[in-house]
Amino acid sequence: MTLDLNFVRNQFPALAGDFIFMDNAGGSQAAKSVAERINDYLLNSNVQLGASYEISRIATARVNEAPQMTAQFINAKDPSEIIIGPSTTLLIRLIASSLSQSILKSGDEIIVTNCDHEANIGAWNELQKNGIIIKRWKLNPETFRLEIEDLLKLLTEKTKLVAVTHTSNILGTLNPIKQFAKIVHSYGSLICVDGVAHAPHRMIDVQDTDVDFFAFSFYKVFGPHLAMVYGKKELLLKMPGICHFFVQQDNIPYKFQPGSPNYELSYGLLGIQDYFNSFAEAHNFRGKSFRENTAFVYNIISDYEEKLAEKLVGYLNTKRNVKIIGETSFDKKKRVPTISFVVKDKTSDSVTLLIDKEKIGIRYGDFYARRLIDDLGLSSKNGVVRVSLLHYNTMDEVDKLIGAFEKIL
Repeated sequence: MTLDLNFVRNQFPALAGDFIFMDNAGGSQAAKSVAERINDYLLNSNVQLGASYEISRIATARVNEAPQMTAQFINAKDPSEIIIGPSTTLLIRLIASSLSQSILKSGDEIIVTNCDHEANIGAWNELQKNGIIIKRWKLNPETFRLEIEDLLKLLTEKTKLVAVTHTSNILGTLNPIKQFAKIVHSYGSLICVDGVAHAPHRMIDVQDTDVDFFAFSFYKVFGPHLAMVYGKKELLLKMPGICHFFVQQDNIPYKFQPGSPNYELSYGLLGIQDYFNSFAEAHNFRGKSFRENTAFVYNIISDYEEKLAEKLVGYLNTKRNVKIIGETSFDKKKRVPTISFVVKDKTSDSVTLLIDKEKIGIRYGDFYARRLIDDLGLSSKNGVVRVSLLHYNTMDEVDKLIGAFEKIL
């Protein structure tokens, strides 16, 4: 089915101007349904939760809808497995700290990659001060992929956790997380997945992939500046919380949410559900549940984004002075439309500064995956040029970007 671009763009008020947004991996535009939900909460139910009076009961019910919606979105078994907080970085640090006080002990081993966002590396590195041994799983610099045989060389009976990204925020590579999880679990180890760069482009299923922890940020998925981390219930119950002494340890997720998550932004998350449901209806699909609608939406999105990215990648491949960092062809089964490259004899910042003049937002740098940039020898280039597309971008916008690149490349 063809994506109804007019419908999509009408859901994002920011797109009405003459600026082209192509730094979407840094943060997507928010759907107007999200803003409407936030506005509604602040104007009509902005009180403290948990009281007996009517408006407080309404506010409590509204905020509690957020983990229920998120559980459906990622196919968690129970809303109590959803911890909502301000950022993926902070939430992964919370998980790492809690595990270090419960399941992990001195001498245990953790495997981290060199291609993750620092959020899923630094938190685990910090545990070295507790006697945890950190091992590095480096991607193959020729294929730009994490190789399973390299993981197998690192796994031992002492391995207690593997931290890995579902989709690289520089390479755009889709990693086979279900396969990784099966291997990791065969060693009796846990797996923590950063899904930030994955969530805007592909459906998440934590039960099918059998991951132990999974985190992503809603502001990359058309929502407000909030994040979530999923943890299997049996693990969260074993882990110490960080809330007040009188909050029972079986009170999940609240024991991990001191002060509670932001009320109005939590209610704003329901706007993501509104957008996906209205998207499905606008394309003449009416699923039996939000989950069914989500599956439909992601299928349409991935097909359309493949066409956008094919055009840009095809153009970049015609330039001898351009090196794409990642897959050099576009296949939606292998990558998402986060496309990074470097230009011979040019630093990456010099390219983007010229594109800025065209009112097109792209970006250069390491994107908090500095270890990858260092290991690939790209620090002297000031990192990579990154173009990150979403389904609300148009072919005309890609053509304008290509025209702007043609003046430079």
